[in-house]
This record gives sequence, C-alpha cells and structure tokens, in this order.
Amino acid sequence: MDLLKKVAQRILSDSGCPEAELSVLIVDDIRIRELNRDYLQRDKTTNVISFAIQEAGESGIQPQLLGDVVISADTAARDALEAGCSVDSELCFLLLHGTLHLLGYDHERGTEDEARRMESREQELFAVIEQEFLQTVR
Repeated sequence: MDLLKKVAQRILSDSGCPEAELSVLIVDDIRIRELNRDYLQRDKTTNVISFAIQEAGESGIQPQLLGDVVISADTAARDALEAGCSVDSELCFLLLHGTLHLLGYDHERGTEDEARRMESREQELFAVIEQEFLQTVR
C-alpha cells in the first residue's frame, strides 16, 4: 500500500494539485461488481471505479477532496497476468486511470478528442510512475 500512496501523491503533484486528497480501496471481484451494479447500474465486474465527490469544475466546501478510487485486486491480477506485467504495475496503472477520472478526464462519455487526451496523459504519467516507482519493484 505504501507504493500506491506514493504513486497517488506523484499523480496529484504532477497534475497540479499536490494538496488534493482521494481514498483508495482495494476490493475483490464480488465487491466491485456490487458497487458497479448498485451505483452505476452495470451488473458486471470491472477493474476500477471512481466516485467523484463533486463534478469536474465545481468547487465545494472542501475542493481538495476528489473522491474514491476502488480497484479490484482480482481483476488486476488477471489483467497483469494477461499483459505480462507485475500486479504492482497493474495496480498503479488502475490507480492512475481512476485518479484521472476524478480529475475530470473522461474516455467513456466524452468525445474522441477527450478520450485521446486522457490516453495521452495516462501514457505520460505512467512513464513517470514506471521510471520512478516500478523499476525498484522488479
């Protein structure tokens, strides 16, 4: 978990909001499916879900509180095996992906340009994460 905390801090810092806060919850496939069904009306397992405290662009009472990133450890392990990477690498990628959603990036409901923008930012930040954090894990 120390790795994910450091990675989250780096993502937030590199995104211009070093004081922002988010929570990270690692669950199993059963729990993430329940959350996906109950909150997003998608009755299936997924790898990561982000729950923003406020919509992008809004500033609430505590604008530094971004929301929650929920990651399925089961799905991350399967995806890592399939991709030929470490579970740590996959968990870091999913944390990055979920955090970008909290920061307002959207590849699902947005335009193709927004999806490309998110993918580009993901690649840029993941290269930093790999260099700084994952080289020491291997």
